[in-house]
Amino acid sequence: MSIIMSKNIEPLSEFRKNSADFIKRIKEEKEPILLTQHGKSAVVLLEVSEYEKLIDKSDLLDQLLEQSDDLNEEKSEEKVTARSKIEEYLSKWRS
Repeated sequence: MSIIMSKNIEPLSEFRKNSADFIKRIKEEKEPILLTQHGKSAVVLLEVSEYEKLIDKSDLLDQLLEQSDDLNEEKSEEKVTARSKIEEYLSKWRS
């Protein structure tokens, strides 16, 4: 998911005037919209399911980093368990 510059950057004033249209557009296109205020980026509007995916990926990354740290610190038998957990987490995202 990336912000397409010409299409998905809008001034906050437009959002205030047409918020229902913006929400409809976000739900249909599942693409974020960057709102600007005084010519500078201010906030990103994101469809809920896309936001949840980002949160899930962030949580997964945190878990993988923790497992990776554990893997570097633990004995060989514990490394097998850590690798198994990492593979389990990754399998959720491979399908």
